[in-house]
Amino acid sequence: MKTSSKKKTELLTSDELRILTALQKNSKDSISSIAKSCGFSRQRVQRILAQLEEDRVIWGYTAITDEKKEGRLRYIILIKRSMNRVDRETSKKIAYIYFDEEYEKQGIIVEGSYYLHGEYDWMIILTAKTLRDAKKFSTVILEKYPNIIAKVILIQVLHSSKSHHIKNPNPDTLLDFL
Repeated sequence: MKTSSKKKTELLTSDELRILTALQKNSKDSISSIAKSCGFSRQRVQRILAQLEEDRVIWGYTAITDEKKEGRLRYIILIKRSMNRVDRETSKKIAYIYFDEEYEKQGIIVEGSYYLHGEYDWMIILTAKTLRDAKKFSTVILEKYPNIIAKVILIQVLHSSKSHHIKNPNPDTLLDFL
């Protein structure tokens, strides 16, 4: 197994940050285009990207879509945990919630799962075909971890102005809600 060249706490170099910024603006850009915008050679950009992927700085690549055109709605679930102690096995189940095939069978796609500091302890961003499916999912979570979760709040996202550094190409859809 190869060892990572970057330590977990080591910050990215300015060159790595420039390439990442260009990639985040448009991950579909060619290596040549990114190299040109950053003032680097194609080989340097390829080498840096390969290293960032190996070091797991870059987790992966995705397409940002309009979930409504897929027949889906986006939701946010906020979770407040109880003060009860959590055992290691339960912690692992919570940490890997997005791998659970049970949720996919219910038509739930977990887009993001975040441990938080603040009034709530966890946030899950998901898409579902209906509000009923999203509510069922939030109820299942509460039932699955009854002694750990004190409160679950389900919020429907009505409009997204920007997602993952990408501006919504249809900003006028917000006018339907205002």
